[in-house]
Amino acid sequence: MSKPRLFPLIQRFVAAFALLALVAGCVTTPPETMLAVPAAEQKYAAIVIDGGTGKTLFEVNSTAPRYPASLTKMMTLYLLFEALDQGRVGKTTLIPVSDNAARQPPTKLRFRRGEAIDVETAIRAITVKSANDVAVAVAEYLGGSEDAFAAMMTAKARQIGMRSTVFRNASGLPDGVQQTTARDMAVLGMALRARFPQHFHYFSESDFMFRGRLVRGHNDMLGRVRGVNGIKTGYIRASGFNIVTSYDADGRRLILVVMGADSARQRNDHVEALIQRNLLPSSNTTTRLLYAAE
Repeated sequence: MSKPRLFPLIQRFVAAFALLALVAGCVTTPPETMLAVPAAEQKYAAIVIDGGTGKTLFEVNSTAPRYPASLTKMMTLYLLFEALDQGRVGKTTLIPVSDNAARQPPTKLRFRRGEAIDVETAIRAITVKSANDVAVAVAEYLGGSEDAFAAMMTAKARQIGMRSTVFRNASGLPDGVQQTTARDMAVLGMALRARFPQHFHYFSESDFMFRGRLVRGHNDMLGRVRGVNGIKTGYIRASGFNIVTSYDADGRRLILVVMGADSARQRNDHVEALIQRNLLPSSNTTTRLLYAAE
């Protein structure tokens, strides 16, 4: 081979090698999928955990501080279920509704002075209606005062592995110090399902009768997606629309938390998308989040 032809051959070799490298890069670079997020980035937080393995399947801002709103009542119910199991109360035990409890802002059942509510109805009032007056009445009955009960709630949170949550009230009404994280709420949701399977059905109820009238709930995920069996929604202006959702069907169990959504409908759409996404066989894809502000 003559020397004048050597350089063009080297050029062709280098070009071929570069082409092979480019093709290899195209093969190994995972495709990108889009996921619409119904919230601004600074308010959004979410996590999806496999209830069977404990593996985190999806998370965004899952340890960032957020306001729990009425997700708080999940811990109020945890302590009430615990009191039931320990025999400190029964389902027919009457809980007095103090003037302080009755004064709580809606959502509530609206009690008058001297009235009481039995424990089983109280459970339904909190799970279905998210009644603030009932949550405070439970707190005062079990803790002596709402402040003392909130301290009990925080202590129980630490005990079950909620590392970043501070409770200041039993309802989730606005309090600047009362904060949690999406991961902590997932821990609480899993603990309720595992610790109280005999009581977990209350979270799947969408209505109940009270004083001869039908009281409807707020959790529109119930009945919308097959396999969804609870748990709790929440909203205050500072938090946006929050939800903890339990899914159990076809051998798959998930706990999903979404916080900070701009509306209940968008939040529910997002939860449904996350359920579908995490039920699919794992694929080599990356996800780009499209926030509401974008």
